[in-house]
Amino acid sequence: MSEGDIELESPSALAPKCANVNNNNSARSSRVGSASSGADSVADSQRFGWCGWNPPWLQRFCTAKWALFWLCWGGALQGLIVNGLINVSISTIERRFGLRSRQMGLVASGYDLASFACLVPVTYYGGRRGASKPRFIAVGLIVMGLGSLVFLLPNFLVGHYRATIAEGNVCDSAGSQSNSSQSMTACEAGASGEGGESLTWTVWLFLGAQLLHGAGASPLFTLGVTYIDENVSKKMSSVYLGIYYTMATVGPAIGYVLGGQLLLIYTDWMSVDPVQLSLTSDSKVWIGAWWLGFIFAAGMCLLIALPIFGYPRVLPGAEKLQLERVSEAHATGAEATESGEVAKGLAELPRAVLSLLGNPTFFFLNLAGATEGLVIAGFAAFLPKQIENQFSISPMYSALVMGLITVPAGGGGTFLGGYLVKKWNLACSGIIKMCLMATVVAALFTTCFLVSCPNPKFAGVTTGYNLATRTELPALEAACNSNCGCSRTNYDPICGIDGVMYFSPCLAGCVQEEHVDSLKRYHNCSCITGVGLVDEAVPSPDATNLKCDSTCRTLPLFVALCFVLMVFTFLATMPALSATLRCVQDEQRSFALGLQWIKVRLLGTIPAPLIFGALIDESCILWQESCDNDAGGACLVYDNFYISRYMWLLALICKLGSVIFFSCAWWFYVPPIKTSKSSGKEDVN
Repeated sequence: MSEGDIELESPSALAPKCANVNNNNSARSSRVGSASSGADSVADSQRFGWCGWNPPWLQRFCTAKWALFWLCWGGALQGLIVNGLINVSISTIERRFGLRSRQMGLVASGYDLASFACLVPVTYYGGRRGASKPRFIAVGLIVMGLGSLVFLLPNFLVGHYRATIAEGNVCDSAGSQSNSSQSMTACEAGASGEGGESLTWTVWLFLGAQLLHGAGASPLFTLGVTYIDENVSKKMSSVYLGIYYTMATVGPAIGYVLGGQLLLIYTDWMSVDPVQLSLTSDSKVWIGAWWLGFIFAAGMCLLIALPIFGYPRVLPGAEKLQLERVSEAHATGAEATESGEVAKGLAELPRAVLSLLGNPTFFFLNLAGATEGLVIAGFAAFLPKQIENQFSISPMYSALVMGLITVPAGGGGTFLGGYLVKKWNLACSGIIKMCLMATVVAALFTTCFLVSCPNPKFAGVTTGYNLATRTELPALEAACNSNCGCSRTNYDPICGIDGVMYFSPCLAGCVQEEHVDSLKRYHNCSCITGVGLVDEAVPSPDATNLKCDSTCRTLPLFVALCFVLMVFTFLATMPALSATLRCVQDEQRSFALGLQWIKVRLLGTIPAPLIFGALIDESCILWQESCDNDAGGACLVYDNFYISRYMWLLALICKLGSVIFFSCAWWFYVPPIKTSKSSGKEDVN
C-alpha cells in the first residue's frame, strides 16, 4: 500500500479489534488498581508507630535523620555503660570486694562472650528479608538495661563498707595481745572492711550482668549499622555511620566523667557519714558510689527503646536508593546470584560463611579489626586504672583524664574518618590505604606508654624504713615497729611528713591518733623521720590518712601523646567499617558484619581484658592479705616500670599486626570491572 492510501475495513473486521482494545484497557486498569493498592500497603508498612497506632503527626519522625538520632543515643548508652561506667569503676570494685585484675578481666570479657554467642542468630535472623531490625535493637536495649540493674546488686547484697576496722589502729607497746583483738576485729568485719574476706562470689554476679549487657548490645553495631546503610544514599552512608560511631565513642567519655563525679560520693552515703569516719575522697581507702550510675543507665535504656520500637522495617524511599547503588564487592569471578546471596535456610548457612571467608579483603579486614579490638578493649578496661596508679592520682581525676582524651580524640577521630571518606570520594581501595596510613602513625605514638613515673615511696615495699634501701621482698616489719604486734590484714595507709606512704599507723609506729574535721592525724611515730620538715614553733602531725602528693610531672606529656594515638586509632575505625561493607555483596552486609564481629571478639575483645588483667597482676608488688588464706585479694602497690612496659609492648604488637593486615587487605583487593579504572575514585553520577 502506497503512502496516503486508506484501507477500509468492514464493521465485522473492526468488532474484534474494538473488543481487544476494551480488554487491554480493562487489564491496564486492573494493573493500575493493583499497583495502587500495593503502594498503599507498602506505605502502611513504612509508617512510624506502635501496634497499628501510627497517626499522621508521628510520621515526621519517620526519616533517616530521626532514626539516626535515636540509634545514636542507643550506641552512646552502650558505650556509657560498658566502656564508661564499668571501666572507670574497676579499681574501685577491686578494692571494695577484694578482687584481682584477672577476675575483673573475666568480668570485662563477659560482654564480648555474650555478644559473640548472640551475633550469628541476631545477624542471621535480623538480616533476613521481612525481619524488623529496629525491633531487634529495641529488645536488645531492654536486655542491656536489665544487665545494668543486675550489675549494681552486689552493693546491696553485702554489708556496709568500713574503711577502717579499729578506732585506734596505732602501735600499742603492750604487745601482741592488744593487737590480736584488733586483728580479730578486722577478720570479723569480713566483707565490710578493706582487710576482710575476699568476696569472690560477686565475680559471678558481675559476669552475669555483663552477659546481659553483651546480649543486649549485639544488634546495635550489626543490625543498626546495616539499617542506617540501607536507608540512606551510598554517598551519605559514611557520614551517617561516622555520626553513629562518633556518638558511640562519646558514650564512654560521658561515662568516664559521670562515673568519676559519682566516685566523689561515699558508697554508703545513705546510711554512713564519711566525716564521722574522718575520710575524704583523697584517702587511699575511700570507696565512691560506683553503683549510682547504673540506675540512671537502666532507666535511659528503657526510654530509648520505646521510640526505636516504632520504626518500620524499611523507611520511605529506601527502595529507590537501593536501586541506584553500584556494587564494589571484591571480584571473585562468580555471579552474584550464586555467591552473593545470603542463605535462606539453616542448611545453607555454611555456604554463606564459606562465601565470605573466600573474600581475602574481607578476611584481612577482619584480622585487622581483631588486633585493633584487642588493644582498644584492653586499654578501655584498664587504662583508667593504669593512669591512677602510674601518676598517683585519685580514681575521679583519672576518670576526668580519660574523658578529656576520649571526647575530642575518640569522637573527633571517628567523625573525621567518616567525613574524609566522603570528602575525598574514596573507593574501597582508597579507603583501605587510608586505614593503613592512619595505623602506621598510631603505631609510632604507642611510645606514650613509655612515659612513666618512678614508684611512689612506700615503706617496706618500694623503699626501706627511714628511706633506707629496701630488701628484695616486701618487708613491712622493721625495728621501729617490732614491738607493736601489728596486723597485716588491716590496710589503713597514711602519708608521713617524710613523703613516704605507710601500710598503717601501727606499722608506722604511731602511738597517738586525733580526729580533726574529716582527717585523722597521727603523732609520735617511731618509723617516720622528718628532719628539716617540721617547724618547731608550729606543731604538726607526723602523718595523716591521705595519699602522698606525687612529685612526678609527666602526666601532661602522657595525655598529649595518648591524645594523638587515639585520634589516629579512631580515624581508621569508620573507614574500615565502610571498606567492610563495600567489599561484600549487598545481600551479605548484615551477615558479613556479624561474622566480622565474631572474629573481632573471638580473637580480640574477649581475650584482651584477660591478657591485660594478667599482666597488670604480674606488675603487683604488694597484695592485700585476707583472713581466709585461700581467698585472693586486691593489689595494693604496683611497679610502675613494669606496668608501663607491658602496656607499651601490647599496644605496639597489636598496631604492627594491624599494619600487616591492612596491607594484605589492600594488596589482595580486586575491584569489579566497572570501577577498576577509577584509580581509587568513584564515578559520581
